[in-house]
Amino acid sequence: MLNQIVLVGKVLEMPQLRETNKGHKVVNLLIAVQRNFRNSVGEYESDAIMCTLWRGVAESVSAVCEVGSLVGIKGRLQANCFESKDQRPFHYCEVIAEKVSFLSPKAG
Repeated sequence: MLNQIVLVGKVLEMPQLRETNKGHKVVNLLIAVQRNFRNSVGEYESDAIMCTLWRGVAESVSAVCEVGSLVGIKGRLQANCFESKDQRPFHYCEVIAEKVSFLSPKAG
C-alpha cells in the first residue's frame, strides 16, 4: 500500500511555530498549488492546501519561509474524524509534510 503526496506551491501565509502541550514543535503551512489544467475561461486555478509540519521540519520552515516562497513538499495524506456539536461525524484530510524543499532562490 502507498500513501504519498508531492506538492509544489507558493507559501500564502507566514508560518507560525507553535508548541503542543507535550512540547512538540508544529507549524501549519498554507500553500497555493496551481492545477495542471485550464478552467472554462482558459485560466489556471490554484488550490489552497494546508500542510502540517512537525518537529525539525517545522522549525526549519518557520525560520526560512516567507510569503511567496516556492516550496516542494513530500508527505502523506492523513484522514481524521471527530464528532460535531450535534453529534454527527465530521471527516477531513490533512497533508502531513515529512520533507520540505526550498525552491525559491535566496534573496540577496
